[in-house]
Amino acid sequence: MSDEQSNQHYACMNRFIELANELKDEGMPVAVVSWAMMTASAHYSTYSVAGNTGGLNDSGIEKITDAYRQQLKQVQEVKKAEIEARGGEIQQKDA
Repeated sequence: MSDEQSNQHYACMNRFIELANELKDEGMPVAVVSWAMMTASAHYSTYSVAGNTGGLNDSGIEKITDAYRQQLKQVQEVKKAEIEARGGEIQQKDA
């Protein structure tokens, strides 16, 4: 990913987080916001690969699932490092 794409990525990510926080602040349950973001991501990921008239085959679903899994793992590693740097201990939870 180029520097420009990385900057665009973080700007988009932060806008989604801002919107999620706005929805939460308006009284929407955090879990509902999370589920909605995942559903929207699934729709947009399908669109980004197959357009408006296509769909994903099983291998396409696996590729996107693997990419999401990697992002989720990366976020957890960053959160853990941030918490440990503050002298805390991360509390592991199942979804």
